[in-house]
Amino acid sequence: MNSNRRNFLKRTSLAGAGLAMTPSIANTNLFSQNRISSATYMGDFAAEKLDTVRFAIIGVGARGSGHAKQIAAIEGTEIVAISDLYEDLAQKAEKECKEQGKGQRHKKIKLYTAGENDWKKMLEEERPDAVIIATPWKLHAPMAIGAMNAGAHAFVEVPLALTLAEMWEIVDVSEKTKKHCMMMENVNYGREELLYLNMCRQGVIGELLHGEASYIHELRFQMNEVERGTGSWRTPHYAHRNGNLYPTHGLGPVAQYMNIGRGDDTFKFMNSFSSPAKGRQLYAEKNYPADHKWNALDYKGGDINTSIIKTQMGRTIMVQWDETSPRPYSRHNLIQGTKGTLAGFPTRVALEGGIEGVTENHHQWAEGEGMEKIYEKYEHPLYKRMGALAKQMGGHGGMDFMMLYRIVECLRKGEPLDQNVYEGCLWSAVTPLSEASVTTHGAPQEFPDFTRGSWKDTAPLAIVS
Repeated sequence: MNSNRRNFLKRTSLAGAGLAMTPSIANTNLFSQNRISSATYMGDFAAEKLDTVRFAIIGVGARGSGHAKQIAAIEGTEIVAISDLYEDLAQKAEKECKEQGKGQRHKKIKLYTAGENDWKKMLEEERPDAVIIATPWKLHAPMAIGAMNAGAHAFVEVPLALTLAEMWEIVDVSEKTKKHCMMMENVNYGREELLYLNMCRQGVIGELLHGEASYIHELRFQMNEVERGTGSWRTPHYAHRNGNLYPTHGLGPVAQYMNIGRGDDTFKFMNSFSSPAKGRQLYAEKNYPADHKWNALDYKGGDINTSIIKTQMGRTIMVQWDETSPRPYSRHNLIQGTKGTLAGFPTRVALEGGIEGVTENHHQWAEGEGMEKIYEKYEHPLYKRMGALAKQMGGHGGMDFMMLYRIVECLRKGEPLDQNVYEGCLWSAVTPLSEASVTTHGAPQEFPDFTRGSWKDTAPLAIVS
């Protein structure tokens, strides 16, 4: 049955980037078929406790090297293997991991650098408990699937996958193998995001109505990485695909505020629109010779994409993405309720009736020093426990370290993860659905229910202390 579904997806090109997915197809039971009898729903899944978590790392470039170093510093971990196409990167990461272990842990790190498929050999020989995957986007799904089939929990950089077919296969394999597959959305562990999650859970802004989430980050300079590095593989994505290619940094926190996919609500459909594609072409013409390969690309991806999600409960979420335009960085991060609004960049709060000693009414923002009373009253317990250490360890202000620490903590305690496989798929699904909507002039695209209805019985994310 699962094979039939995936074949149908391929035949109809539902998962193909930039191809139309019509609502009539999305409304079939294709996305709600029953889970096979031997599978396990992974929404609240808790794996068996691991005294020591044996990690393997695939990809130790810009992101993976930082993950490897920070995991190596966390008690109860052992780095057993590193795989990368570039031997120098693998050797550098190995050295840093051993230094973090202070000579007591990570003594025998085996390196796998013999080509594009050496990671498969690594999984077969080392049999790690968990695998960190920080590679180009197109490799995320096959590597996550390979890791789970080899008996390891998979932890994947964003996005979790590129196509709906890949996402369904990830779900099927996770449920079959009973292995976690978590997309590592680090922004959910930011101080502001944790604060707002706690305030939403306590009902401070009343019933939640609307959210806004963005990833505005001018990254044209990455095009200078022509043969090696992030720009070498991302630039063709920006040229050939038109939609929201990187939605989860802004969307993940808003989805958690709203309990999306966890008992309360879930995404229903989305409309998406892109601006003209100008910035990357102009940058290439200005900075590279006429015969350079970046000037040979036909840039089709709009400079900014704006998508609107409608949820089952009727809430709305605006999601924006722009890695091209010359403007300051922002994730926007706004959540609006019947009693007030929480917003980011800058961090600010407006509540009906005002905030005692800070603002007189909701026409004024509490921001800057005025936020101190808010933090004092509503600081997330996890940040109270770990914030100082996380900030010291670094990684986007500490959010990276806190995420990795929680992964290790959950695996060692045998507790459910803070983000499950279905959330990773749902948030990542914005990309192929946005591409389909843009292609069809903004036509609504329905979200698959990767939980097959089980989201209604999934516990909300707890306020972890």
